[in-house]
Amino acid sequence: MSIVRSNRVDRFLQLMVERGASDLHFSVSRPPMFRLNGEIEPLRYRTISNEDYVAMIQGIVPEPAYWQRFLASGDLDFAYEIPGLARFRVNLFMQEHGFGAVFRTIPTTILTMEQLALPSVLSRILEMRAGLVLVTGPTGSGKSTTLAAIIDRMNATRSMHIVTIEDPVEFVHQHKKAIISQREIGQHALSFSDALRAAVREDPDLVLVGEMRDLETISLALNAASSGLLVFGTLHTNSAAKTVDRIINVFPTEEQEAVRSVLAECLKCVVAQQLLKRIGGGRCAAVEVMFSAPALPNLIREGKSHQLGSYISSGKRLGMISMDQALYEHVEAGRISREAAIEKALDKTDFRKRMAMVQGPQDARLAEKAAAASQGKR
Repeated sequence: MSIVRSNRVDRFLQLMVERGASDLHFSVSRPPMFRLNGEIEPLRYRTISNEDYVAMIQGIVPEPAYWQRFLASGDLDFAYEIPGLARFRVNLFMQEHGFGAVFRTIPTTILTMEQLALPSVLSRILEMRAGLVLVTGPTGSGKSTTLAAIIDRMNATRSMHIVTIEDPVEFVHQHKKAIISQREIGQHALSFSDALRAAVREDPDLVLVGEMRDLETISLALNAASSGLLVFGTLHTNSAAKTVDRIINVFPTEEQEAVRSVLAECLKCVVAQQLLKRIGGGRCAAVEVMFSAPALPNLIREGKSHQLGSYISSGKRLGMISMDQALYEHVEAGRISREAAIEKALDKTDFRKRMAMVQGPQDARLAEKAAAASQGKR
């Protein structure tokens, strides 16, 4: 590795960590940019050329063969670490104006479930022995962070074998009470499906599939969960209902009825989360939680995913939380604005009505205070 080349990138990454940015973007024809509190902000630096990009990026790619793979395919994922600073998930890609790259910070310390302010009811996952648990949300919503916190707690409290399949490995877990085997796509296995097929022969108690991105991987995950393994996975969906639909619809029509039956039996929990701007700075997560209860298998088998919102609302006493309820509680606590909550709400019409009913009197009192203060100044 060229020290000169890597150091040029390291300086940007150090500044990224110092400023608390979540991502660093290198895009040819644009200056470098940070994502801070969800917003893209350009740095005071010259426009990046293809030559700049190659000089800065090629030297940090793990192996020469990886760089050739990137040039051939137009896309590459790997992890990069600056000892004593942080680890970063790196995606290289080709775009209309040339090369591009995104670095995402992977915290060196795995935060606890309490530090992440995750709903306490998620502790039920820690005792599960079999079935499918899905953590879903858009890119950058904290899915990996949530899963790392859950796995770290299980690592500390249960004697088990945990196999993680990731692209790339993000949070590095140390062996505690459990044995943890972390496999990286490209370095330790050719694909998620190949790694998952092998994992069932590695005497696992828990298999984490970093991304269930294709039919074969989803099918293997369902088969593993239905055979008695505990399987964790992620999807890019923002609600439990859309998660069920996504899994079913990836299969051909003639297979969907059989898949509904398998999913109905093995799905144990869906955790859907979205990140929102916090009033005063930073971000907070709104988390929807759906657990399997007697009514869920029938709803899935009968294709009634549109009723899962009502199912979650009626399961409040069992610890379930709807996305809109989580958003409402954040607004009520003063963490996020109503506008931000409405933007992320699943039923925007109903959510607006609820906000108007609850916040209207408060707004009226604020208006009265403002009017009184104005008269006092006169």
